Amino acid sequence: MPVPAEILWHPHTNIASFVPEDNPVYCRAQGTYIWDEQGRQYFDGTSALWFANIGHGNESVARAMYEQACRLETFHTFVGNSHRPVLDLMERLYRLAPIDDPRIILGSGGSDAADIALKLARRYWQVLSKPKKQYVLAREHAYHGLHAFGTSVVGDDDLRKGYGSLVPHVCRISDDNLQEVRETIEDLGAESIAAIIAEPIIGAGGMIPASAEYLAGLRALADDFDILLIFDEVVSGFGRTGEWFASELYGVTPDMTMFAKGVTSGYAPLGGVFVAARVWEPFYDSANPQAPAYWHGLTYSGHAVSCAAAMANLEFIEDNHLLGHVRELSQFVDAELHRVFERNEYVADVRSKGLLGGVELHSSVSAGSVVAVLCDEFGQLVRPCNQTVTISPPFISTIEELRSLIADIAEAVDLVAGRC
Repeated sequence: MPVPAEILWHPHTNIASFVPEDNPVYCRAQGTYIWDEQGRQYFDGTSALWFANIGHGNESVARAMYEQACRLETFHTFVGNSHRPVLDLMERLYRLAPIDDPRIILGSGGSDAADIALKLARRYWQVLSKPKKQYVLAREHAYHGLHAFGTSVVGDDDLRKGYGSLVPHVCRISDDNLQEVRETIEDLGAESIAAIIAEPIIGAGGMIPASAEYLAGLRALADDFDILLIFDEVVSGFGRTGEWFASELYGVTPDMTMFAKGVTSGYAPLGGVFVAARVWEPFYDSANPQAPAYWHGLTYSGHAVSCAAAMANLEFIEDNHLLGHVRELSQFVDAELHRVFERNEYVADVRSKGLLGGVELHSSVSAGSVVAVLCDEFGQLVRPCNQTVTISPPFISTIEELRSLIADIAEAVDLVAGRC
């Protein structure tokens, strides 16, 4: 029996309509470019899935991973075990953390981080003898991975369909109206709410940056009603905004910060959560023989090769002053997107924050996926999020590469709109 071409069940793919022959098979990449087996070259305008921050083929990261794998590929960190790479990474992350004096829980990626943070939020209130505080408030258009908890709090109904009741005690809140958020809290009762989870910059939901007033307002509401505030910085963390974390750009400090993607620039799976003292202290009370435990752990928490990749990645960002470069690129992207698209009759909105951009098309225009296909033909990789075409290029991109990317998106929008 021949092996079927569609044997790989691709994630986020409608398999019934999937035609393997219509999709590229990538074979190599270097810097900001990637090539498929047909020899076509593409500018990686999305950093793959928001993670290839330092670009592809970085020898310093690859060498660090190889040397670590030869020395000790990994050992688990359960019941107090550790190894040198995870301890070294903890020291570096502690210094970069957007939260004072954090404790750090590691997992394998962003979806793991959502489970870690949201389970911990509920566990925290149980420990404080407030077991009714279970509700998690999540924003419209939110995306927090697609493990069971992430699927439960996702802001896109299409991603929730067909799975039954999922994790209970989840409520959706407005992504921009603080008065509506307050009314939701008052309707549910603060005594039943464990946490608010929010992306400072919504990614997969359409590249929607929060306003500074909104995030500060969430912090104030969380304080007023005794609710934990969790920021999901899986997309925006580790330099994407020109600061190590978007919360620093906004000047708002959460009780927990989720991270992944940019911590290794995708060279190995790694994610985790920074936990503020308020949350970790009850679990670290050595004077209490009955101190509670947070029984949560993953086989590859603190994987040694992933930690080595993270260390080399963060060193590369610091040594090459990439945060400053991101700030320069961000100013160009914001100005160029608005210059090119603000008066385009087919465009409903243009959004930019840091090295993230989104061009939202009018509903009368074909979905962003059609524009993305045409951009592929132009050698530009972009990401469609419903009606929004999004970009998140590598930190090592040049102004000329970004100018070309935006120009090709504009041509694709005009061509697609002209066919409608």
